[in-house]
Amino acid sequence: MIRDVDLLAIEIGVIWRLDDHGRLPGPEDLVMGVAADGMTAAVRHDVPGALTARLLDLVARGDPSTPCQPPEVLEQCRVLLGETTTVSSGPCYLIPPSPVPFDAPAAGVLRSDDPAHAERVRSLRPCTWARDEWDDLLDGRDGAPWAMVVADDQVAAICHTARLTTAGAEAGVWTAPAFRGRGLAAATTATWADLLPGTRLFYSTSADNHSSQRVAARLGLRAIGWLWKLTR
Repeated sequence: MIRDVDLLAIEIGVIWRLDDHGRLPGPEDLVMGVAADGMTAAVRHDVPGALTARLLDLVARGDPSTPCQPPEVLEQCRVLLGETTTVSSGPCYLIPPSPVPFDAPAAGVLRSDDPAHAERVRSLRPCTWARDEWDDLLDGRDGAPWAMVVADDQVAAICHTARLTTAGAEAGVWTAPAFRGRGLAAATTATWADLLPGTRLFYSTSADNHSSQRVAARLGLRAIGWLWKLTR
């Protein structure tokens, strides 16, 4: 079985689409993945080579911390990058192969592999999506495949493909405020996973997004570690 730290390295590559040198495009200067069995990291492309080598060496020699707790090397990396560097973090999960176990029926979830479903939501664009982004999503370009729930003639929940590479895909989940707490995010995520058979699927969120973490728990997703992001 692949190690959790290796899964985190893959997820970092999927989310940030690292360049040919394994560097981040930004805005983060350093992304550190911490799993029970090790740590991994990637550095922004324009961080000087000597500083990059120092940061990666610190991570390679550091000891993993427990979930939610920053590893000791995190503060050392922050100091090297500058005292004004901000830190954010959150848990990462691996979505099991489809079908994803789900404790409520997913009937009524619209799917991107049905053209009629795309037309059903064409005029229901949420205000959080720009018009061109919505058209790209529904026309099978950026963000596809996707799964949605419509309620009261509006899009209540979406799970779309936030990132897609040959190594895997990252789920992007959104639920309208009026429909939260009803299991719709879990239903769309389970359906989305069914649309990407044979693809390694990831789900991540922020440390303070407890609703999103409850979705992961409801679906029984496998926690693989924690991402720490340092940004100047």
